[in-house]
Amino acid sequence: MTTTKSDSHRLTDDKDLYSGLIRLHVLHHAVKEPIFGLGMIEELSHHGYRISPGTLYPLLHGLEKKGYLRSSEQANGKSRRKIYRATPLGRKALTAAKKKVRELFHELMEGE
Repeated sequence: MTTTKSDSHRLTDDKDLYSGLIRLHVLHHAVKEPIFGLGMIEELSHHGYRISPGTLYPLLHGLEKKGYLRSSEQANGKSRRKIYRATPLGRKALTAAKKKVRELFHELMEGE
């Protein structure tokens, strides 16, 4: 399947629909294990999301500001890396979101 110019423009226009899914994906991984920015960019790319550091890092900072993630610095060779973990609030929010996603999934797939 080829992507036309209008298809790629539409995907760009639709990316706001996916921003919540990306946040949930990030939170899901942060509940499972500590995460870091470039690792999440790679993980998200496996699921078809093309996200730049200029988009992801503000998203991580926003989740931290809202209390869903907590960050700490970790030595990474000669440099330092910011690691994010889910907070108890983040875990609770993900549990609630899973119920909503499940409901939406069933509703979207009923006609399939």
